[in-house]
Amino acid sequence: METNKQVIKELYEKALNQQQTQLLANYISDDYTGLQSGKGAAAFQTPIAALLTAFPDIHYQLEDLLAEGDKVVVRWKWTGTHKGAYLHLAPTGKVVTNDGMAIYQLYNGKVNHVEVLTDRLGFLQALQVLPPVLPPRQYSQQVAFIDKFLVPQAAIAAFRERTGINRRMIKTLPGFISDAAYEYTDDKGNLICVTVAQWESREALAQAKTSVQASYQASGFNMAAFLQETGIVADRGVYMGMDPQ
Repeated sequence: METNKQVIKELYEKALNQQQTQLLANYISDDYTGLQSGKGAAAFQTPIAALLTAFPDIHYQLEDLLAEGDKVVVRWKWTGTHKGAYLHLAPTGKVVTNDGMAIYQLYNGKVNHVEVLTDRLGFLQALQVLPPVLPPRQYSQQVAFIDKFLVPQAAIAAFRERTGINRRMIKTLPGFISDAAYEYTDDKGNLICVTVAQWESREALAQAKTSVQASYQASGFNMAAFLQETGIVADRGVYMGMDPQ
C-alpha cells in the first residue's frame, strides 16, 4: 500500500506539478482506459493536457492521500492562472482554486483505473461563467383551466358553435398563452370534449373570467341556462403543472 501511495504522490509531484508528462508511462498501465476512451498513458494525458495548457502554472496540493488494498484515494486542491482557452472559454487571467478527489486502482505498481470527482460548479463560478450565488429555482405560475363536457348528440351542433365563440374570444384576452381541445364519441353517441386553456397566472385567469362574463351579459347569453337547456354536463377546474421528480 505504501508503494502505491508513493506512485500516486510522484504522479502529482513530477508528472503534473512539474509537467513532466513524459513520465506518465512510469505510473500509468498500458491497460488503463481513459475517461474519454483510449488506452495507456496517452489516454490519461488527454484530458490533463488541456488543463495544463490553460493553466500553465497549475499546482496540486495533496490534502489527503490514503491507501487500502489496491486502491489509493487522493483529495487535492489545485491553484492556477487561467492563461489559455479551456472548455471554449477564452483566457481570463484569473487565479483559480479548485477542489477534487480521485480513487486510483493500481496493478503491479501502475494505475489501471481511476474515478475522478471535481468541483465543476466552483470552477465555473471562479471563472465567472456562473454567478457566485445561484438564484433560487423559479416555479412557473402558469395555470391550466380545464373543462370536460359530456354533450348529448342533439346538442353537439350548438355546443360546437358556442365553444368556437369562446375559444376565439379568450385568445384576445391578456395573459392567454394557448388552448387546445380534445374529443371523442362514446358508445351512446354522446360527445366527450375536453378543452385546456393555458394562462400566465391565476390572476390572469380570474380577469379573463370577468371579461367573459361581461361579454355574456352584453350579448344576452346565459351559460348556466344554456347547459341546462341542452343537457350538457360540465366539469371544470384550475390546474398547475406538477414539479418533475
